[in-house]
Amino acid sequence: MAQANGAPQPGAAPSQLCVFKLVLLGSGSVGKSSLALRFVKDDFKSILPTVGCAFFTKVVEMGTASLKFEIWDTAGQEKYHSVCHLYFRGANAALLVYDITSKDSFGKAQQWLKDLEKEFSPGEVVVMLVGNKTDLGQEREVTFEDGKEFAESHNLLFMETSAKLNHQVTEAFGAIARELLQREERKENQPPPRGDARLALGQRLAGRANCCAR
Repeated sequence: MAQANGAPQPGAAPSQLCVFKLVLLGSGSVGKSSLALRFVKDDFKSILPTVGCAFFTKVVEMGTASLKFEIWDTAGQEKYHSVCHLYFRGANAALLVYDITSKDSFGKAQQWLKDLEKEFSPGEVVVMLVGNKTDLGQEREVTFEDGKEFAESHNLLFMETSAKLNHQVTEAFGAIARELLQREERKENQPPPRGDARLALGQRLAGRANCCAR
């Protein structure tokens, strides 16, 4: 298991730490582990296929808020497919990764989306479609337009990356972090459900009644 932590800068003002679970999904050899390693440690190396799942953590500073990603890097081999479902339960976000030089991996990413849709309600999880290995553009089988069109039709975030060249890796995770924090802010600003409001009013009236009875 690999684990790394990014800590707030010394002297920085204290900020609220939000913890989010993020899963990396996709077929084998699309670069999921390479993306995680590049993001967490700013490193790139040839990585053996993940067995089961690998775990990373990374703290990201987002203005006045700190966000901690708990990153679950799932195995892409077909024999681990059913096991991976255990890891993405309870996730707040998912990266659906495909290799731009492999049309088959693009199809597998779409299948992973269907699996997510069975597990979560619409909009419950932040999902980004990631086309990796832009450094191999001359071997491209999936166009940028194909990826973007599929993402837009399913309300997904979308970005193309290169873990090898460190192209848009930080930006991809940053976009997910912003969306997660925005959703948290919207939740905090929402008025309580009407049932809760009635309960609160009832409690206040009961308190007044008890006060008058004294």
